[in-house]
Amino acid sequence: MAYDLIVIGSGPGGYSAAIRAGQYGLKTALIEKDPYLGGTCLHVGCVPTKALLHTAEVWDYFRNPAAQGIACENPRLDYPKVLERKSKIVTTHAKGIEFLMKKNRVEVIRGYGRLLGRGRVEVLAGNESRTLEADNIILATGSEARMLPGLEPDQKAIVTNVEILSRTEIPKSLIVIGAGAVGVEFASIFRRFGSEVSIFEMLPRLVPVEDEEVSKELERQFRKQGIACETGATVLNVERTGSGARIEVQLAGGKVQRYEAEMLLVAVGRKPNTENAGLNNTRAGLDRGFVKVDGYQRTAEPGLYAIGDIVAGTPQLAHVATMEGLVAVGHIAGKNTRPVNKNRIPGATYTEPGIGSVGLTEKQAREQGYDVKTGKFPFAGNSKASILGSHGGFVKVVADARYGEILGVHIIGPHGYELIAEAVAAMEAEATVETMMSTIHAHPTLCEAVGEAFNSVYGLAINA
Repeated sequence: MAYDLIVIGSGPGGYSAAIRAGQYGLKTALIEKDPYLGGTCLHVGCVPTKALLHTAEVWDYFRNPAAQGIACENPRLDYPKVLERKSKIVTTHAKGIEFLMKKNRVEVIRGYGRLLGRGRVEVLAGNESRTLEADNIILATGSEARMLPGLEPDQKAIVTNVEILSRTEIPKSLIVIGAGAVGVEFASIFRRFGSEVSIFEMLPRLVPVEDEEVSKELERQFRKQGIACETGATVLNVERTGSGARIEVQLAGGKVQRYEAEMLLVAVGRKPNTENAGLNNTRAGLDRGFVKVDGYQRTAEPGLYAIGDIVAGTPQLAHVATMEGLVAVGHIAGKNTRPVNKNRIPGATYTEPGIGSVGLTEKQAREQGYDVKTGKFPFAGNSKASILGSHGGFVKVVADARYGEILGVHIIGPHGYELIAEAVAAMEAEATVETMMSTIHAHPTLCEAVGEAFNSVYGLAINA
């Protein structure tokens, strides 16, 4: 059977591409190897993790009720109920995706999709195999957690983001290797749930892709919360013990030390799922396992597109996969579409305090030769932050001094991952610092801090 489009993989990029293709009237098939739609993001990634982070935020209020004027003695965290709520959210959205496939006339095919070249896809389901043909194919097979060499995860002592989400008890102690978004988010979750948490990062700072000032502030806030942070730390050895796991680490100063915990979370990045995708049957180029594409997500194989975590040169984020899918389908359908602007991709890390960022860091802007002017506004001067009892952090604007061009915005503070949306829209619309200075923000809101940061570029913030 021939299709206009076959999409392999039903994560955010894959299912969004399939829906848009259906909206454009393309005869579309979506191939998924797992029994559910939604991919890593929905089932063992973004959504369940953020559900736990929300519960951790609520639990914080119950642990410190006096600050809110609430009498609440001996609150108890029912962790199995927490997991039940998380699972209900995931199931609801998975069913929602199934509904959207039917609504948009997308045929869902269960099985493992493998490229055969020349517009053909082999689908393996159990002992059965069949071949499908399409004018266009989008490869959206996603990624999986990397493990340290020689290690395999289990359900108890050594885990990745997958296993830790299914554990039914909160670990008394947790070691996290890797201080990217995954590592710091789980550290934030389980510290608030009562675990003793230690983070080890090989690079010189936490969340190393963020602006240096953001990294410093997160480490300051984490230490204040009782999370031990070791940067510039190289893990030399990992072993299971009778009660959990033990690691041997060379610290920044050269000292070698051992640490033990009930659980070890390995969060050292993700690898693309391209090894068994059949790319060897095509002309598509690879870079360390990642697929090379052009601005419209086209590979070197005619009619073959790649999107999401498998793509070389773009961050492994669900919202990036989604937009790349829409770009690919727009190009396939002959619509007017624009390639993804890598400098307009928001980053969002759901720690406490939260992080949101877009564009160039101050260091990157200076290295690229800009005459940089920055503005910075602390949440300590924001009324809504006071109401929420979350004063840590700031909004930082990186701008070009000559024209007022917004080069980047970096936020760490209450709901920073939500606040970044205004900055992304401003940069996409090519607004200037002056435009944002004249933008009225409702009071009292956290968004006022963003407006104040733009005013701060010229030393004109009101509440700082």
